[in-house]
Amino acid sequence: MAEVKLIGSPLSFYCWRVAMVLKMKGVDYEYILEDPRNKSPLLLKYNPIHKKIPVLLHGGNPIAESLVIIEYIHETWKENPIILSEDPYERAIARFWAKFTDEKVIPGVWAAFSTRGEAREKATESAIELLKTVDQELKGKKFFGGEAIGYLDIVMGLIPCWLPIWEEVLGMKLVDAETFPSLHAWVENFLEVPIIKESLPPRDEMLHIFRQYISPSTATK
Repeated sequence: MAEVKLIGSPLSFYCWRVAMVLKMKGVDYEYILEDPRNKSPLLLKYNPIHKKIPVLLHGGNPIAESLVIIEYIHETWKENPIILSEDPYERAIARFWAKFTDEKVIPGVWAAFSTRGEAREKATESAIELLKTVDQELKGKKFFGGEAIGYLDIVMGLIPCWLPIWEEVLGMKLVDAETFPSLHAWVENFLEVPIIKESLPPRDEMLHIFRQYISPSTATK
């Protein structure tokens, strides 16, 4: 099999997604660390359009954008576990929710934590509504695809892995068992999966980085 490299950062949720799927598939790869604030010539060479991480190199061929990379991994390494259903309808639904996650949920949740004052109140209300939509989709399910983690669980991984860090820094709770019973249960199930436990983001480093962006003392101002 051709050489595999991942240009990224363990602090990036989008890179974490890709690294998780590579690990689930048992693909050996080289992790090339990249500082998103100081873009290297290598990154600019292999992703000249968006100039962002992650970038997967397979046999020297670059693939950019985390959702695109995950599907590429799924189609290239077909061994178990199956990340994305082979059923056309189920694949279409999964892609719909992935798009909803990246275009609505993640920006909406981030806005609830990164804004101030009245803007934060409105952003929080909007984030709650988005998360209620996700909660409803999870109703009666252990994971998005059934009894085992798959494509959408990894795509939604920011909620169980990154969100608690944001909540701790700002002293605010967005996802609780009472408001989001299905989502809360999914988070607990997700974090109990052994391969997830072994691959959680570096908590102390994430706390340090996030505190540089937002101070708890200004959280409610």
